[in-house]
Amino acid sequence: MDQVNKRKQGLTLVYTGHGKGKTTAALGLTVRAVGRGLKVKIYQFIKSPERSYGEQIALSKLGIEMEQLGRGFTWTKTPEEHREALKTGWSKAKETVMSGEYDLVILDEINNALAIDTFPIEDVLPLNEVIDLIKNKPAHVHLVLTGRDAKREIRDIADLVSVIEVEKHYYDEGIPAVKGIEF
Repeated sequence: MDQVNKRKQGLTLVYTGHGKGKTTAALGLTVRAVGRGLKVKIYQFIKSPERSYGEQIALSKLGIEMEQLGRGFTWTKTPEEHREALKTGWSKAKETVMSGEYDLVILDEINNALAIDTFPIEDVLPLNEVIDLIKNKPAHVHLVLTGRDAKREIRDIADLVSVIEVEKHYYDEGIPAVKGIEF
């Protein structure tokens, strides 16, 4: 592939690890992409539409579409509620990516969803379908997958993997989530 076509090729980026900043990195990329005229769609796989989030408020002011697909932390609802949200959300995200309507699609927290082991998810969010999506997405679409514990199979086929690790965190000092910093 020549250099010109390589620059037009959609990339797959993974932001993973246990440090703070995976979603923040994806949101920074969103702002950059919109500034360059790219059309962006963001899906959040764990966060619930029943709550409000600072990033959603800000991005809506910029005309960026962000949608929460989840039910919140896995211990806040029944496994059946989470499974249904994952199934519906995955179907919607997959359709959006494959439509080619967007230049950049962010699947925020999808790695967290794929790592759920407290109830079965393989039948509602199959890893092989995520891999197929990465491999078969429209050529111009950039795809970002965030969240802890990215699967090895996803890391292996991604164009970029950034692992964000924590060195020090104020949670360890008993400071809870801060409005405007975590949400």
